[in-house]
Amino acid sequence: MQAASTSNFLAVGKFNGDYWQQSRRPLTSLAFVTPLLLIYELGVAWLGPQAMRNGADVWLRQLLDLLGFSQYFLLPLLTLSLLAGWHHVTRQSWHVSSSVLYAKLAECALLAIALVVVARIQANLQAFVTREAPPAMLHASLGTSLASAFRRFVSFLGAGIYEELLFRLMMMPLLAWLLRWCGCQQAWAGSALLSSLIFAAAHHVGALGEPFQWYAFLFRAIAGLFFAILFLYRGFGIAVGTHAAYDMLVGLF
Repeated sequence: MQAASTSNFLAVGKFNGDYWQQSRRPLTSLAFVTPLLLIYELGVAWLGPQAMRNGADVWLRQLLDLLGFSQYFLLPLLTLSLLAGWHHVTRQSWHVSSSVLYAKLAECALLAIALVVVARIQANLQAFVTREAPPAMLHASLGTSLASAFRRFVSFLGAGIYEELLFRLMMMPLLAWLLRWCGCQQAWAGSALLSSLIFAAAHHVGALGEPFQWYAFLFRAIAGLFFAILFLYRGFGIAVGTHAAYDMLVGLF
């Protein structure tokens, strides 16, 4: 009995020690993001004209259209292929532990709650400085019916996936390369900051953009930096899950 307890303790300790490394792997991100991506794309297809696509999704598809690739499922396939190719380059094992995926889900929920706290702190600080009532949490007002809740749920998944794909997985390495080429010694830190500002500004651009407000811009810049740090230190999957979970916390509850 004692030997079994000792064995279980060592197994838990090994999992805890491996989790921080295993959860960052591109293959784990691929396994974590794939069901979210399937739910989003199938949900959008089922909702049809009522579906709400985020700007990053629209821009990426428009870019593919300009390049002559208009197939509907090409973007999600490219997303998954990018993660698979990234993992192949690392030459690590092609094995994913289900316990790591469950733990990632819990971590994303906790990090999303932390970001909600950050949002409230910023709102109260702004209210203290401007002597005005704290602004409401940022979320879309789409009604309260079950159908509208499902539309929001699908759209929040898409925002988590494709905004992280565009602004973190694609943009940050490119900005880091450009900054390094320009002689910047802190290229990744600079790319995190620049991509966060671009992320915030993108929400006020184009037909899908919203009117500019300093509170919204500043919070999204902070949130973008939060996601950038998660991407660098916790991996793409954690950034996607936390982003989607935050949107759901403030948009569904």
